[in-house]
Amino acid sequence: MMTASTPTYLSGLLAPVADEIDAVDLPVTGALPDALRGRYFRNGPNPPPGADPGHWFTGAGMIHGVRLRDGRAEWYRNRWVRTRELAGAPFVGPAGFDLTAVPANTSVIRHAGRILALVEVGLPYELTSELATTGPCDFGGRLATAMTAHPKRDPLTGDLLFFGYGMAPPYLTYHRLSAAGELVESRVIDVPGPTMMHDFAITESHVVWLDLPVVFDLALLGQGMPYRWDDAYGARIGVMARDGGETRWFDIDPCYVFHVGNAHVDDAGRVCLDAVRYDRARFAAIWPRLGGAPTEAGMIADGFAHRWLIDPANGVVREQALDDRAVEFPTLNDQRVGRPNRFLYSVSQDAIVKYDGRTGASRVRSLGATPGEAIFVAAPEARSEDDGWLISIVTDPAGRGSELLVLAATDLANVASVALPRRVPAGFHGCWIADQ
Repeated sequence: MMTASTPTYLSGLLAPVADEIDAVDLPVTGALPDALRGRYFRNGPNPPPGADPGHWFTGAGMIHGVRLRDGRAEWYRNRWVRTRELAGAPFVGPAGFDLTAVPANTSVIRHAGRILALVEVGLPYELTSELATTGPCDFGGRLATAMTAHPKRDPLTGDLLFFGYGMAPPYLTYHRLSAAGELVESRVIDVPGPTMMHDFAITESHVVWLDLPVVFDLALLGQGMPYRWDDAYGARIGVMARDGGETRWFDIDPCYVFHVGNAHVDDAGRVCLDAVRYDRARFAAIWPRLGGAPTEAGMIADGFAHRWLIDPANGVVREQALDDRAVEFPTLNDQRVGRPNRFLYSVSQDAIVKYDGRTGASRVRSLGATPGEAIFVAAPEARSEDDGWLISIVTDPAGRGSELLVLAATDLANVASVALPRRVPAGFHGCWIADQ
């Protein structure tokens, strides 16, 4: 039973569901495109009944899945990612953590035929297409660090680039998986301390690091997420050549970034990075709420779209705000990752937003409900970058349930919606897994 003292991460839009269910032949409003043949999976924290993880970010992972085919929504199901943490395994290991004993609760991807549930402080967990947990994956024993929940797939080579950060040295390690799923490269990146590096970016020839002032504090261990803002750490962006060499670091105004939109090299040779930026005040407002405190900060979206232009030739970094609307979870057409992109999509507390990087304009689709991350799915033989659909789980804050919403990415018009058999708690990241 929820009370006034119930933490925010166990109440309202974040309140966990108590069980796993299956439903078939879901009601559809509108017409699902025949091209949408596959599965939409979305990951997020969902502590088991009676469990209090101490922070939204540390609840056991649960995948919600919807199967679409031939214009029908064939099934919905939800399953916990059955990690050792969910089974009650202790935290052990030389750095104080067992990489298999943390909740895989943040994102889900498919690479080289494997479906992986990810969390940034542990190993990925492999799942079946029906959402059964197979077990932890260390790529044949080659991965000895955690794996970020935000790997980047190079659309040309098919390689999956990622990193692991740690609370003890080495603090940051870069990795590359081949298109076939073999871990072919790992190298330590020198940073001064343990930070919460949630995301990063790539260009065709660079890796772009975010070394920012939210740092691990051993004194906070056991108190939810053991991180705090540290003004003394500083803030900088690192630009590293993908083919080797030292990382060049560029100081920036203090901030934090949970999520990157994209990066590319522009015609002037500058690295252009788009992300959602939190200044110290915005971070200080949202962080206690994520840890359970009742504050006025928005739960889902409280940062601002922002751009950094980094000129390696003269060491100058220019910063500019792209919008004054609080947003989160930026996404794009995955074929433009690391390349110049015109469009980015994001969500606010009650809307989906489309940014046009060429004109500077934005289009807003108000929903009267809370959307999750909007995943772009390209249309077959797409004629433009935004020729396709956006898929998002949208939940009514008044408790009237959730739907899988499909919008036209071109103009954010309704295409179809699928009524889900239960309320889906607000969560993190999803993916579209097309039938092969």
